[in-house]
Amino acid sequence: MISVKKLLERKSLNQIWSLTPNHMVIEALDLMASGNIGALMVMDGEELVGIFSERDYARKGIRQGRKAKSTPVSEVMTANVFTVTSDMDIEDCMELFSDKRIRHLPVVDDGRVKGMISIGDVVTAIMREQKEHINFLEQYISGT
Repeated sequence: MISVKKLLERKSLNQIWSLTPNHMVIEALDLMASGNIGALMVMDGEELVGIFSERDYARKGIRQGRKAKSTPVSEVMTANVFTVTSDMDIEDCMELFSDKRIRHLPVVDDGRVKGMISIGDVVTAIMREQKEHINFLEQYISGT
């Protein structure tokens, strides 16, 4: 099985997308749009204090009548964040995605944020692994 560390290494842009709790929601939405991503980590210095996702904005922002230009991220972010470590495998992540009904998992080792993986990253990694396995089997069967 693929480790979270290997998954982070494979991502084309292993960039930490984050902002502070004091940023306005509109800034978070602009950053997410520019990076074509669905969630940002909310950091206070080096400390992960939350996560802000499109789902947070839809449920805690728009539906409650909050304005993106005047609402700080701290008011709509998810504060109790589930995290994984880089030594875990993606099977563990799949369980968390399913059990907790979440789509993004920050990767934190020894209190330091290493990146974030999404359910899409895990699906892509599984598909890649299956294709490699199929290619191996085809080559084995054909003797090449």
